[in-house]
Amino acid sequence: MPSPFNKPVPNVPFFMPTSPLPPGSAVNLGPSTPTLFTPLKIRSLTFQNRIFVAPMCQYSTSPYLPTIGALTPYHVVTLGQYALKGSSLVFIEATAVTGNGRISPNDSGLWEDRQIEGVRKVCEFVHSVGGKVGIQLAHAGRKASTVAPWLGRERGKSVVTGEDVGGWPGNVVAPSAIAWSKEGYNMPREMTVVEIKEVVEAFAAAARRATLAGVDVIEIHGAHGYLLSSFNSPISNQRSDSYGGSFENRTRICREVICAVRSAIPASTPLFYRITSTEWMEDSPIAKGRGSWDVESSIRFAKLLPELGVDLLDRIMPHTNYQVQIAGRIRRELKISGLPLLIGAVGMITDAEQARDIVQGCDSTDNLGPTAIADAILVARQFMREPEWVLRVAWWLGVEVQWPVQFGRGRFLKGSKI
Repeated sequence: MPSPFNKPVPNVPFFMPTSPLPPGSAVNLGPSTPTLFTPLKIRSLTFQNRIFVAPMCQYSTSPYLPTIGALTPYHVVTLGQYALKGSSLVFIEATAVTGNGRISPNDSGLWEDRQIEGVRKVCEFVHSVGGKVGIQLAHAGRKASTVAPWLGRERGKSVVTGEDVGGWPGNVVAPSAIAWSKEGYNMPREMTVVEIKEVVEAFAAAARRATLAGVDVIEIHGAHGYLLSSFNSPISNQRSDSYGGSFENRTRICREVICAVRSAIPASTPLFYRITSTEWMEDSPIAKGRGSWDVESSIRFAKLLPELGVDLLDRIMPHTNYQVQIAGRIRRELKISGLPLLIGAVGMITDAEQARDIVQGCDSTDNLGPTAIADAILVARQFMREPEWVLRVAWWLGVEVQWPVQFGRGRFLKGSKI
């Protein structure tokens, strides 16, 4: 007979009932359990399933002191619900390591100690329901000082912010003085070597603050044309010093950031890295003369990461058949080389069968086949539409998973149309 005592989760500053298993855990693991719902161990952490919530910018922090860049109860609610409803790892959005590294004045940040508390509150709640917290550390580079997407801009277009609303149009930096676009973005100034070194240290300092706040996983943002990504590309990086020119020079800041962050966090903490697998510029006129960042560049870069202490490479985008092939190719190249780097797939993952197929069989010894595309998936916008997406995917795939104990009476019924 069950005990009548509603046992609380220990070591959290509020009451939370304990759960037999973390939500989203397969209740009966067996040979027929889809890989998607099998545990994944990375360093000291074990994730109950392979479904992670990708970082999603929310543009919902104050642009002014004393709470500039600090997470609020809004972030506890939005991120907490994903963990409560079964995601094993929930990422806090792209978090700026310097004030001028924000995308918008309303981005979150971790460049000051006063910003630690907001992150700690997110960690406390997510941990209380059995989830893990990741944080994506970022610098927007030449895409900084723009407005939130719902403020006076057409879909897909950007608008710069002025100092009157907390922007910093005169302090946008990049590897070279080349704007992201002729419209909607500020003209950046080229960074000095001293400023580059300061940014490297800023990533390390933010990682230390994240660790103090209780974050479980650190991710470095090296994609989407932001600062680190801009250094990688010979199109946006036209420097002639030790940070430009050759592949080795262009990727130097990325390697320095990785090493600095790895040294700043415990050896038990997993380190992820997000990359743009290709900038799709191979056939452009400028690439004919300068080259571009392509799949071959990503493979070459990926092979450097395990030795630097990176555990998972994220941002291999599987939302078209061609991009599925890119993801599988990168993973295959790593496996052939015997490199222990996990792959996370992200981008337009929306349904159960698609999610299952991306990771199915990735743990088998014969894992070089076409179905072994990634080791985990990172889902973003589908969670905005369906915070309970993990539970729905489990239902569709016929997997019995642990529900939040408080929601037990609300389980999907047999034959339900969901």
